[in-house]
Amino acid sequence: MAAMFTLAFPLLMLVIFGSVFNGTVAPGVSFAEYFTAGMIASGAFYSGFQNLAIAVPLERDNHSLKRLRGTPMPAAAYFVGKIGAVLVIYVAQVAVLIGLGSLLCGLRPPTSVGPWLTFAWVSVLGLTACSLCGLALSGVIRRSEAAAAIVSPIVVVLQFVSGVYFQYDHLPAWMRLLGSLFPLRWLALGMRSVFLPPGFARYEPGGAGWQHGLTALVLVAWSAVGLAVALRRFRWYVEPRG
Repeated sequence: MAAMFTLAFPLLMLVIFGSVFNGTVAPGVSFAEYFTAGMIASGAFYSGFQNLAIAVPLERDNHSLKRLRGTPMPAAAYFVGKIGAVLVIYVAQVAVLIGLGSLLCGLRPPTSVGPWLTFAWVSVLGLTACSLCGLALSGVIRRSEAAAAIVSPIVVVLQFVSGVYFQYDHLPAWMRLLGSLFPLRWLALGMRSVFLPPGFARYEPGGAGWQHGLTALVLVAWSAVGLAVALRRFRWYVEPRG
């Protein structure tokens, strides 16, 4: 059920926003195209961060993790399985988003190899960063009942300050600064560089362009932070209090 929600939610948002907002954000670029690129970035955030941060505490609370830990299965196999599930959900999600975006929102997928290579490395680094951060947060959340209440507001707020729901250069400076501290802003920037015309780069704040090098650096940094916290905080079970 969680996987289906993770897959369906961005599709629903794409249909709603793509149908309601039909203006342009720049000459030759509609808001629907802009929003589609942002939702593709959000797909990595949903699949990796939100999915794992909610699902892992649930598996820990119902003792699934404790039972798995007591089997001959290597601990690494659990994480490989989770990564595989995240990848499958993301690939399915992106395929449908690109299809719907092309049919309903005028999205123009790249026709050359270069942008698709950018899409590949942004996706890999983005999924890695989001998944490790999701595992890290799952170790901080002690009870599964609180997971959705903690994770969902984080996801919604970051989408607003990262230029997913609104054009990033129209956000207040403090909001752009806040968004720049987190990986979703850079994921969205990377996806815009893939799916929007090259000339749109001048509309990024300060005319900074696509900033691929900085995008990679931020995503690698968040991967390192997520890994460090996950290694320190991940628990197979939590002893009951009292």
